[in-house]
Amino acid sequence: MRGSFRIVAYAIVSADGMIADETGKHPESLKLEADERFFTRGLDQAAIIVQGRNSGEGQTNSGERLRLILTRRIPDLAPDPDNPKARFWNPAGASLEEACAALGCGAGTVAVIGGPGVYSYFLGVGYDDFYLSRADKVRVPGGTPLFGRGRTLEQAFAAAGLEPGPVQRLDDQVSLIEWTPQ
Repeated sequence: MRGSFRIVAYAIVSADGMIADETGKHPESLKLEADERFFTRGLDQAAIIVQGRNSGEGQTNSGERLRLILTRRIPDLAPDPDNPKARFWNPAGASLEEACAALGCGAGTVAVIGGPGVYSYFLGVGYDDFYLSRADKVRVPGGTPLFGRGRTLEQAFAAAGLEPGPVQRLDDQVSLIEWTPQ
């Protein structure tokens, strides 16, 4: 918990640890039904969604969710002119609590849904849970790693004080590991 907020992340990566293709886009090959169901259930329980400017969940009720969009283009907080339920947020100028309060939320689960910079930012803040799905049969050569290049996912999680739970199967294509603080 960070104050009155629980920080939970959801990500799916390819078998080789990539979250996006060489252009930075989330590939269709990583959009798998079993993971989408798990992801949707998690977001349905969240008070606020946190994402990068190119991320999103693309569901029919996406526009109904409160969300923070991380950016360095503003000093602290700014309304999203296209979505009254969203705020642009620069963590260098406003705390998570201030950003959530700007949307009228004082407590609950913050669901982090990416991209790589957002996941990395919260890796430094601290996660209460990180649900990492892996598309076991998909490879994304030349893609974008979840936490950047230079270390494996396991090394990044361990350095942040997270340890893996048992591998779960969502179906024959997707495995899931819940990473939690040690």
